[in-house]
Amino acid sequence: MARILIVDDSPTEIYVLSTILQKQGHEITAAEDGEKGVAAAREQKPDLVLMDVVMPGMNGFQATRLLSKDAQTAHIPIIIVTTKDQETDRVWGLRQGAKDYVTKPVNESELLAKIQALLGS
Repeated sequence: MARILIVDDSPTEIYVLSTILQKQGHEITAAEDGEKGVAAAREQKPDLVLMDVVMPGMNGFQATRLLSKDAQTAHIPIIIVTTKDQETDRVWGLRQGAKDYVTKPVNESELLAKIQALLGS
């Protein structure tokens, strides 16, 4: 199964997402802000990143842009997972390099389908 990095400043969201993904057999790691998320992605080279947007310090759009422009991490697909549900946010997130965009509260089957589509498994 896949190694998935969750970048979110909410312990509750990390727990919810981890529970959904671990039931599917995925290996989960987490980072609680954008800077730590970028560092973890560079170090761990996960198969996929789930990225929140609204976080202290570096936000998810900035972290996504950094990872998608870095040769070491550009191949890692990023799904933005956020409460920001405006179409402009979705477009901006995809422009930063995200492969998909999901709004909270997360629909479990939608999230799993998007992950499966990106990982091709």
